[in-house]
Amino acid sequence: MNILILSWRGPGHPNAGGAETSTHQHAKGWVKAGHQVTLFTSYYKGAKEEENIDGVRIVRQGSQIFGVHLRAFLWFTFKNRQKYDLVVDQFHGIPFFTPLYVKVKKLAFIHEVTKEVWSLNPWSWPFNLMPTLIGTIFEPLIFKLLYRKIPFMTVSTSTKKDLIKWGIPKENITVIHNGLEASVSKYSLSKEKKKTIVFLGALTKDKGIEDALKIFSIVDNTEDNFQFWIVGKGEPHYLEWLKLQTIKFKINDKVKFWGFVSEEKKFELLKRAHILINPSIREGWGLVVTEAARVGVPTVAFDVPGLRDSIIHGKTGILCKDQSIAALSKGILDLLKENKKYEKMSKAAYRWSRNFSWEKSTKYSLELIKSIVS
Repeated sequence: MNILILSWRGPGHPNAGGAETSTHQHAKGWVKAGHQVTLFTSYYKGAKEEENIDGVRIVRQGSQIFGVHLRAFLWFTFKNRQKYDLVVDQFHGIPFFTPLYVKVKKLAFIHEVTKEVWSLNPWSWPFNLMPTLIGTIFEPLIFKLLYRKIPFMTVSTSTKKDLIKWGIPKENITVIHNGLEASVSKYSLSKEKKKTIVFLGALTKDKGIEDALKIFSIVDNTEDNFQFWIVGKGEPHYLEWLKLQTIKFKINDKVKFWGFVSEEKKFELLKRAHILINPSIREGWGLVVTEAARVGVPTVAFDVPGLRDSIIHGKTGILCKDQSIAALSKGILDLLKENKKYEKMSKAAYRWSRNFSWEKSTKYSLELIKSIVS
């Protein structure tokens, strides 16, 4: 098959996250199976407009917000000379509206619906009210009016339930969990001497980094042998503000900002940490959770969509039904007080992570795209 994927961000993008990792892993798997795959995505400073990565042809045009969607329409309608058997329309708040102009078979790929995340956009007041209002009103309508007859691939039961509520027939939705790289570092209980809590992900409000700093502050007030690691990239001005917050909370000498790190370094840091915290208000799956589990690190998180799918409460991590920083802080402290409970949960998290691999995930997605096209 000749397959086209439309995605707002692609490999190498400075803000690429778990959804983009998942998309590229599936694309790689499809190429390996003998299919031809093109990924049309946004351009970023210093990127090549066209290149081949892992056998996937990458075409970059337009900015990640709004720009890439318009350029995808223009490119597909007027400049593209290829015939595709399948077009994958990836949702990230805003889809590519392919039912309006793509006549061939389509697959909608979504990690999570946006819902309350619209209100956590980084725009300043009063401009931040615009995406909140428009997104909240029009997001469910887009599903109901344009995508009811389109097959969906998603990564969790939580997202499937949200899609059904918004009018997508359940028989049109296939859940395929995210995988893990086969080369990921193996389980170990060898940790830092100081109890180490790590936040891993994009440094944005919706991912909970501000709550993470407050949680670090509460935990630090209990004893002196904690250290806190923040691994991920954020906008320069926001990063400086976060560093000022650590001074305000009197934890600046305990917090280390690692910034963006390589895959190898990421797993090295996870392996040395004791607990991953994830105060995100919504996820599709939470790829960082299973990545941490693979090296024996349990996660303490809010009981929200996506995270309740990737964490088995009381076995591979802790889910706080009370979505407060006090509850999450207590969950961390309670777990670290009981060595036997911690070791048991660490081993269970590792065993749970063994259920996931990109090889397995792409096997299922290959079966799905073949069934759609045939």
